[in-house]
Amino acid sequence: MPLKNLKQVKNEIRSVAKKYRTKLSPEQKEKLDLILQENFINSDFFKKSKLILAFVSKDVEVSTRLILEEVLNSDKALALPKCGKNNTMYFYIVKSLDDLSEGAYGLLEPEPEKCSAVSDFENCLCLVPGLAFDREGYRLGFGKGYYDRFLLDSKVLTVSLCYTKCVYDRLPRGFYDRPVDILITEKYTLDTRLNK
Repeated sequence: MPLKNLKQVKNEIRSVAKKYRTKLSPEQKEKLDLILQENFINSDFFKKSKLILAFVSKDVEVSTRLILEEVLNSDKALALPKCGKNNTMYFYIVKSLDDLSEGAYGLLEPEPEKCSAVSDFENCLCLVPGLAFDREGYRLGFGKGYYDRFLLDSKVLTVSLCYTKCVYDRLPRGFYDRPVDILITEKYTLDTRLNK
């Protein structure tokens, strides 16, 4: 029996993770998302960071709304991504959610005319999206590779939020896949750097 290729296996896991997420009732999702966001906001690594790289969540993702509001109402800087050519991604400082407009894939992205590009990533915390994760921090996103490319050359501390039902012991991974440093679920926080 032939082995499935990596892309096919990843897509099957993405499908399972999406199915779980879409089957959550709005009340269940709201409750889980609130716990996850509060766990992030109350963490030491969030409190110590001056620059938060985040994203505007889609319906199938863990909500980031509370996190965005928290950062905008604090003395921290908020930067959000804008997709560029060749699956590259750039972060821009956002002062208000009014600085956003619909961009690639229907995502809300910063308008470069209203925002300044981030060039210094010191004392920075990067919130990385994903559909499924494993206990070593490897993730399955939406398959475009934007974050893996960004993280390849970046030394920022990375954190992701995930429902425990979407955490696996080990996910299939390719050469360019990059793990996150910290995984937050509604039940526990896992520092994956301790496993390396």
